[in-house]
Amino acid sequence: MAVVDLAALGESFTRDPYSVYARLRAQGPVHRIRMPEGGAQAWLVVGYEAGRAALADPRLSKDWGKASPALPLGTVSSGPHMLRADPPDHTRLRKLVAREFTARRVEELAPRIQKTADALLDRMLAAPDGRADLVEALSFPLPISVICELLGVPDLDRASFRTWSNEALDATDPAVRKAAAASMARYLTDLVHGKRQHPGDDLLSALMHPAHDDGDRLSAEELIGMAWLLLVAGHETTVNLISNGVLALLTHPDQLAALRADPSLIDGAVEEILRYDGPVETPTYRFTTEPVTIGGTVIPGGGELVLVALADANRDPARFAAPGRFDISRDARGHVAFGHGIHYCLGAPLARLEARIALGTLLGRCPGLALDIHPAAITWRSGMMIRGPRSLPVRLGLIGK
Repeated sequence: MAVVDLAALGESFTRDPYSVYARLRAQGPVHRIRMPEGGAQAWLVVGYEAGRAALADPRLSKDWGKASPALPLGTVSSGPHMLRADPPDHTRLRKLVAREFTARRVEELAPRIQKTADALLDRMLAAPDGRADLVEALSFPLPISVICELLGVPDLDRASFRTWSNEALDATDPAVRKAAAASMARYLTDLVHGKRQHPGDDLLSALMHPAHDDGDRLSAEELIGMAWLLLVAGHETTVNLISNGVLALLTHPDQLAALRADPSLIDGAVEEILRYDGPVETPTYRFTTEPVTIGGTVIPGGGELVLVALADANRDPARFAAPGRFDISRDARGHVAFGHGIHYCLGAPLARLEARIALGTLLGRCPGLALDIHPAAITWRSGMMIRGPRSLPVRLGLIGK
């Protein structure tokens, strides 16, 4: 099978991966590709049915110990966690976190999320020129504040953490990714140690105590891994969900007008944003434990890297009518923006809650909101995992500004 060199497509692929995936899907569900990240080769699964099946296939392992030693990639996360584990380890880790990361704990965050969103909008609206970078002003600070509140780490060095997170997840240079991962690991080790010394009424402290029924608890290494997962996954998804959502609305004025006219459409709008331009283009890596046949193509065993194009699954016309049309009134249920199967995102309810509050507050307080950049000039994050703009200049539409 010929190798499709996605790395050679450069900015055109980063800006619009959807058209590339659609062309590949027309040829079949499985393709051999060269990734932008360091030029590593992988097997890419496109299409809704094939992608959804792959996400739930137990022959595709999340355990980096199953990866082929020939792969020129290294893990960027710190310590063991759910997205690097298969059952029964995954079952145990997810159970320990789910027991504390409850729907009630998420809902209790709503007033705090609203207060934070209001404060960020106050600051944005105070800008003398009536302009802002939405990523810097709202999309990043809101979810990082929320996840820090949830975990009980108010003193997080946010500037450094953001740099490490961005570099670890989407830098194309493996050396940069490795250095960022090492810096983050050292930082999180100190953070978890400090939390042990000064526990509080927060999720991270709760995860340090044994469960009441069986006495099981996370080990020291697992705590570091879980802190990495909750901090990185807990803010990266929502940062780009908010940014992509605002961009989609501002470039589709009819849909923006419909949402302004009927704010009760916000839940459907968030689901359509997730489907149309979700924050995760491809999820974390999977590795073959035996040969896997998809659509007549045999992916060899032995730890071959497999990527599932969530972005393409959500744009498959076999599942969603007119998938390239952004329509907040459509029934977008069934999208796989948060994955599928046992690794379905545990933080999905929190991401949805934050997006609803952020978008609702922004549109309610900025009736003249508009892009301050041509869409074609937006610079997108590199790599195949996270999908979102690096910055999003907007005009707040204030009178006299």
